[in-house]
Amino acid sequence: MADIRNDGIRRSWPRPTFAVKITVLLLIFLAVPVILYDQFRVANAEKNELLLANVRQQGRLIAEALRPLIGSFGPNTAATIAERLASVGEGSEVSIKVLLRPRGETGADSFFFVAAWPTVSPKYLIAERNSLIQTGVFDKVRDTCRGNLPLAIRHANPEGTEELLASLAPVNVGTGCWVIITSYRTDTFLKSSLGRPYWRTPEVQFAMVIYLVMAAAVVWLFVDAWRNLRRFERLARRIGDASTQRASFRRLNRLPELDGVATEFDRMVTALRDSARIIRETAEENAHAFKAPVAVISQATEPIKRSLAEDDDRARRAVALIEESVARLDALVSAARRLDEATAEVIERGRERVDLSGLLERLLDGYEMAWRQANLTLDRRIAEGVTVLAAPDILETVFENVLENAASFSPMGGSVHVSLQRVDSGLEARIKDEGPGVPEHKLERIFERYVSERPAAGVDHMPDHGRPHFGIGLWIVRRNVEAMGGRVHAENREQGGLCMVIRLPATT
Repeated sequence: MADIRNDGIRRSWPRPTFAVKITVLLLIFLAVPVILYDQFRVANAEKNELLLANVRQQGRLIAEALRPLIGSFGPNTAATIAERLASVGEGSEVSIKVLLRPRGETGADSFFFVAAWPTVSPKYLIAERNSLIQTGVFDKVRDTCRGNLPLAIRHANPEGTEELLASLAPVNVGTGCWVIITSYRTDTFLKSSLGRPYWRTPEVQFAMVIYLVMAAAVVWLFVDAWRNLRRFERLARRIGDASTQRASFRRLNRLPELDGVATEFDRMVTALRDSARIIRETAEENAHAFKAPVAVISQATEPIKRSLAEDDDRARRAVALIEESVARLDALVSAARRLDEATAEVIERGRERVDLSGLLERLLDGYEMAWRQANLTLDRRIAEGVTVLAAPDILETVFENVLENAASFSPMGGSVHVSLQRVDSGLEARIKDEGPGVPEHKLERIFERYVSERPAAGVDHMPDHGRPHFGIGLWIVRRNVEAMGGRVHAENREQGGLCMVIRLPATT
């Protein structure tokens, strides 16, 4: 997806990472059950309300059927009430309990059983009365003994069986406060959410288990895919850093779905390695093919040069031009070979952890002895223990080219300053000379191929004075540094001279 701004520049929206997608998936998995649970809970509450309304109506009808008997309650009325309860409750799923609180009495413990359906023993009734008192159902009956109250209270009867107290119908008559309680033991009520939180119902708990298993499976698939992609990334780095250059994506991959990709990567790596090998072989063959005739020409000019008369200036000048051209041609052949080898090294690089501090110290020890003969001093400030993940040969080529470039521009009695230090993002090396510097507008061009910014009159204190320069040293430096994931740039010093700044990433 892209966005076209008014300035005409096409800008791409940042693409979400795999970790972001996993986070979004987790948020969805967290939000969906909450939304669905709330919707189902509301629907369940409406269903329970309808169920309780039906139960309340049933309790009211039972109370009205018993009202003539309890209104004229006498010694023989209890048996009649029990018979009436049997006729009402027989064949139904309801349990009915009739209790009386005599007029003038107060408190929950003032209620006494008069009749019950199904019929139970007096001992059972006493135990159930005490159990009902503990549930607090009688606290719902006010002093006026009025109302028809829906209940949703679960309790265990004296037999240990769970019951759902569904309704409480108070009837206030002259004899006192009568209470008709209906309860159910059937699965229709016991498996519902009446009397307990909705999330504790078997259906919700079963759905929750299925959801958690599904969510865990999906998240595991995403996390496993993410881990395998990261592992594939580490595998690619391992193959790129392998000094033996024999590692294989296909052999080291553990994710079957990536076998095809691994095979194609192996083909690509093989093609790159073959290209690097062919470039090296071609460079060597071309150099050998060109240097042979160059050497023949150089040797053939010697007898011609000796046979010339001392006063034949024109002929001697022609021979001098031939010798100069042959030397230049020989240097061009060497430069072309260096370019090809540098290209091959960038294509096929095996990286390893290199002690850059030690490598740089060894290089500087060698250069210091040579520079001392040319009256050139070295100032070094190398931090200890600085390591970098790189190819040692490529790294050595980088610093050799930069050091030789700095020495070739330094004046007689000058100094080359070399420093290496750690920075936040990795390491930084600075190589400073005391030469003429480079015009600001040409600071980037010096890293281009075949570009050489040198004074018209060269210095004569270095061993390479008079050798042709083709502008490939700094080009190789930039190519190699960028191949290692670093950056290099040049800047002019305020006190005169040029400073080469090389930054490389920290080892991981």
